[in-house]
Amino acid sequence: MNEISRRTFAAMLAAAPAGLTKSRDVIVYSDERYYSAFPSIVRRPDGELLAAFRRAPDRRALGQSGNLHTHPNSYMVLVRSRDNGLTWSKEPELIFAHPLGGSQDPGLLQLSDGTLLCTSYLWTFLDPQSPAKSPASSVLGNYAFQGGYYVRSTDGGRTWKGPFVPPPIPGRDLRDAYGQPLPSYNRGALCQGKDGRIFWAVASRVPGPDARTDVHLLISSDKGVTWKYSCLIAADAKGSFNETALYETPKGDLIAFLRTASLDDHTAVARSRDGGRSFEPWQDAGWQGHPHHAVRLSGDRVFLVYGYRHQPFGVRARILDAECTDFATAPETILRDDGGGGDLGYPWAVALPNRQVLAIYYFQKENGTRHIAGTLLTY
Repeated sequence: MNEISRRTFAAMLAAAPAGLTKSRDVIVYSDERYYSAFPSIVRRPDGELLAAFRRAPDRRALGQSGNLHTHPNSYMVLVRSRDNGLTWSKEPELIFAHPLGGSQDPGLLQLSDGTLLCTSYLWTFLDPQSPAKSPASSVLGNYAFQGGYYVRSTDGGRTWKGPFVPPPIPGRDLRDAYGQPLPSYNRGALCQGKDGRIFWAVASRVPGPDARTDVHLLISSDKGVTWKYSCLIAADAKGSFNETALYETPKGDLIAFLRTASLDDHTAVARSRDGGRSFEPWQDAGWQGHPHHAVRLSGDRVFLVYGYRHQPFGVRARILDAECTDFATAPETILRDDGGGGDLGYPWAVALPNRQVLAIYYFQKENGTRHIAGTLLTY
């Protein structure tokens, strides 16, 4: 196919009606001894898929009444697939077990040179028999929040270096459990731009009694070795923003898909037209769902997937235009509506050959074992 034919074909794809057809659901990983959740996924240059997730002992399997999203033995692990997500390695490989506590929400980013970054954040267990006097700015039950960190792999996830710690948000006097400035953190997809810079949307607690959070942008110009603060992405006097995924459009706009609180669970969208130096005022997408992940499809359309923690519980998606301008009107596709409650979702997606896309997420039926599942679709 010559260059003109390729351009014509791409234009036809972009102009074609957006649509998704569900092929099948798959199990990525499940073990009744463990509470597995918060996955991310990348496709390696050789076609191998890596799915990372947080795994911790299932408290109910140990005779306790229920689970929490904090656990001192919460580790980052991964499994692999060489057949486009149909089957997966059985025993997870350890990415990282933090010596100071339980890790959450591993977020994979594959750089243009094949390097892998995996972000996370940390909770340290406090003795429930002793009154907590931790200097940490956030204490949840018996856990002190320690902020974010990340690890790095240059051999396809076989070995990892780190942990490395990002800088704190300037002007915020937030502290970890040791009284040190709180490292930046977030659950959500980082994005490497066409110019090689890496963009990371991070959340921060707003000073005041209501514990609101806003979202800011960090940028790395050296493949994630160092980070610099850039700007505010989104803030609101009444609502909160967190768990933000970033996506760069073909024209170079940086799009932030934000989870909200106190805004009827509506998705919010913010756009930067100047390479991340500033963001326009956030917009209400007008529909519910969180958090999000965006991946480019052939024809430059965008697959946007998100959890749906309302009845019927499950996972949903939309196909947006190349510049993500139709986020409020693009038709919605239901991937799953058979979930057993709101404790599910957090999807992440990857484009596959032959106009296929795979979305993975954590799932449960009838309040059963939390496991990593996936849905294969064609478009």
